[in-house]
Amino acid sequence: MRIDILKALARHGPLKLTHIMYKANVNCIVLKQYLGFLTEHNLVKEQTLPKKRDNTRAVYAITKGGITAIRSFRELNIVLQITEEANKPALLY
Repeated sequence: MRIDILKALARHGPLKLTHIMYKANVNCIVLKQYLGFLTEHNLVKEQTLPKKRDNTRAVYAITKGGITAIRSFRELNIVLQITEEANKPALLY
């Protein structure tokens, strides 16, 4: 699920909590825990944007480290798929 959050932020740019919830398909409680982890590890950063009426709102954006994590995840998936394919027994016809 953490990778889904990173992917949503990479695809759509800075997002509010609600938008991340829908795009990453995760509930609010879990999302807040994961965002805490991702922020702590510098994969995501919290930003404050001005609203129209003197207030501010928090949005979350992916960092360079987060982009690197997504790339590493994709590369690892490719390697694991290759390894899995190599370990499958050959089918005899």
